[in-house]
Amino acid sequence: MVLRKLTMLLAFFAVISFTVQNGFSADVKIGVMNVQKVIIGCSAGKAAKIRFEKKMKELQAKFKEEENSLRALQEEIKKKSSAWSEEKKAEKIREFKKNGRELKAKTDDARFEMKQMQDKELEPILKALEKVVKKFGKENGYTIILDSKNGVIYFADKIDISDAIIKKLNEAMAKK
Repeated sequence: MVLRKLTMLLAFFAVISFTVQNGFSADVKIGVMNVQKVIIGCSAGKAAKIRFEKKMKELQAKFKEEENSLRALQEEIKKKSSAWSEEKKAEKIREFKKNGRELKAKTDDARFEMKQMQDKELEPILKALEKVVKKFGKENGYTIILDSKNGVIYFADKIDISDAIIKKLNEAMAKK
């Protein structure tokens, strides 16, 4: 949150300093886009979403069966534990805990698998999006293009103050 605000503040000051340097004579054209909306709205994004949701439903169905089995064992323990010997009760409780740990491990693995799938699906879309935004920005004379949610997507090289900031940061760090 703080980093996002800092990025937006730096982008704002970069645009302001650019216009001040050029005596307000340069036209500054700023564009804003919602990256999430673009990804979800594009054809590749829609197809990726369908594949992702299909895989998610498969995993949910698989885990639903195991969750039901675990609940049934829990109910059995509640209902019959008073009639069981201590040894039988301890055995069923161990079985319940073991099955619970196994289910948790499987769901953790599934979450990791889904994250990997999401990254794999989004990577080519994001790479293509970056190229498209840069080309669009150059062709349409944009000085800067911001993501309405996260910050800068594209900016003209002439307003990049990164090297100057690096120099100042190095100087500041050398003094300490």
